[in-house]
Parts: sequence; structure tokens; C-alpha cells
Amino acid sequence: MDPQPPAGSSVWEGHDPGDGAIYTRICPVAIVGASTTGVLMGPPETFWSATAPAVTIDPALLAQQALDKMTLLGPDIVSPDPVGKYIVGMPMWMWVAKSQTTYGPNTASASAGGVTVTATATVSKIVWKMGDGSAATCSGPGTPYTASYGKQESPTCGHTYSRTSAAEADGKYTVTATSTWSVDWQVAGGGETGQLTAIRQSQEQVAIGELQVVR
Repeated sequence: MDPQPPAGSSVWEGHDPGDGAIYTRICPVAIVGASTTGVLMGPPETFWSATAPAVTIDPALLAQQALDKMTLLGPDIVSPDPVGKYIVGMPMWMWVAKSQTTYGPNTASASAGGVTVTATATVSKIVWKMGDGSAATCSGPGTPYTASYGKQESPTCGHTYSRTSAAEADGKYTVTATSTWSVDWQVAGGGETGQLTAIRQSQEQVAIGELQVVR
């Protein structure tokens, strides 16, 4: 502790200041659950010791602290566009915009006790649930559609609806895009390495119509 408690304080446990010193220890605690992953600081522990206690730093906890510093968001969905016009039987191209917070790479560091860990997060896959019971797993951001592609299917990430969304709530399908962030971390100076995973999600509403041919 700095400053040290005055002589005679109960925290000295009957010892004199010259016999040792009073230390305060605060340990990080990893919190992992279905909806929460992070690092909290435990309650402080104050104690007397004749010698300075050894300090052990868990780099995995520092990696989690670095991850907590990042603003990782769900996919920035460009297509499907909620105001777009889509019909049954026509290939839909799905793609997302890439940025530091929605796709990566995103980098942050955390330090304690002379140890520094740097973590870098990048989206490794996006799982699309299309609202009609089907899903697609895409390993990249998808391919932006242009008119020159015509009626082709997306070469990287797409879906074709077989029925309209008329029976759905508000007449639209809820499209959910869930990104998996792979977080690689390393102790500065070429030390220990490891990997964490983070999950983020975004949604869009999309109407699927049907083209009627009149003869």
C-alpha cells in the first residue's frame, strides 16, 4: 500500500512497520455465461507480509480485458435491404459492409504487472437465418450484387426463397446474421498465445413477394 498504514493500525496484525509491509491484492475474475463474457475485479484483500508476495499474471484474463476494450458489433447488413424488392424464385445475394467494428481486424491491448497482451479480432464466419426455416453459413462478407450478374446466384453467399412472406408478422421475414469473431492474442515479446471467440448479431426485416404473370 502507498502510503503504508500508520504504526499501531490493526492491519499490521501486531507487527512493526520495519518487520515487513502491508499489501493490497485485487484479483481479476473471468465471468463466462450464456449471455455475458468478461472480466471483473474481485474484492481487495489487505494483508501483512514480511516479504513482497509473488505476482502471477494470467495472460488469458488480460486477453479478455483487451477484447472488452473493443467495440465489436453485429454484421453491417447491406443486403438484404429492408426497402428492397425481392420475389420468390429469384436468387437473393447477401453481403455485409466491412469495418473495424463490424468485421475487423480490430486490435486492443491490456497490461498488468509488467505483462502486456495484444488481441486482434476478425470475423471468421457469418451464419444467416433467413426467417423461412433455412440458414446459410458464409465464410466471408459476401459478394456485392450488380446488374451485370442478372439472375445468377451469388458465388459466395446467397439464398432463394420458395414462398412469400405474406403469412409472416408484418408481412416480412426476419433475417438474422450472426457473426463469429475469432480473437487471436499474444503476450508482448513473443510469449504465450491463445484464442478467444465472440458472437455478435444483427437483424433486418425483408418482404418477399410473388411475380404474377398476366396473359
